[in-house]
Amino acid sequence: MFSFVEFLPLVAAAAIIDSVNFCAFSVLLLTVAFLFSAGDLRPKILKIGGLYIAGIYLVYVSIGFGIMQALQFFGAPHFMAKVGALILIILGAVNIINEFFPAFPIKLKIPAGAHQRMAKLIEQGSAPAGFLLGVLVGISEFPCTGGPYLTILGFLHDRGAVYLKGVFYLLFYNFIFIVPLLIALFAASNKTLLEKIQNWQKNKTIKIRFLSGLAMIVLGVIILML
Repeated sequence: MFSFVEFLPLVAAAAIIDSVNFCAFSVLLLTVAFLFSAGDLRPKILKIGGLYIAGIYLVYVSIGFGIMQALQFFGAPHFMAKVGALILIILGAVNIINEFFPAFPIKLKIPAGAHQRMAKLIEQGSAPAGFLLGVLVGISEFPCTGGPYLTILGFLHDRGAVYLKGVFYLLFYNFIFIVPLLIALFAASNKTLLEKIQNWQKNKTIKIRFLSGLAMIVLGVIILML
């Protein structure tokens, strides 16, 4: 068993790595840009953007609870943590390979089939559409970016986390996960800053994808060694 706060830094690090994905950021920025073009004021942009983030949060928390329940069927010590760490290393390697070999067939991104539905929700520019957009993005991007999440849940399970501690870590992880999105929303709801963020994103996407992939590999190796 472990103390309540013993693995908070590790959980926070995994959440930060998971949150640095340009799928959720890109859709958020596109939504804010559309609302500006439609003449919407900052309060409405913050409201719809907040509901978008709430939709992502709800999906990730729900998936986390599902994974926690599924892990109860695995009793082998350290098994799930090692599986998750290996998946994390593979996903990190894919990110790095994509930078040097753009034609590599495996890419970590939202499926093309979801793009049209997202575009329709963005064009609606309503509060319910913003929430549904967040739900859709959360569901679509999790298979590509959920490696750190699965790894941490497996790690905590293998370290004997009781259910209440597991719930605390789950909620803490997802709070850290959405903090960058909240910061981006408040910044992007300023039209001048939005343009600067969009330009920065275009120039830095590859570099951050590479660094994110490298961080995923390092985190996976650390968990394998614990």
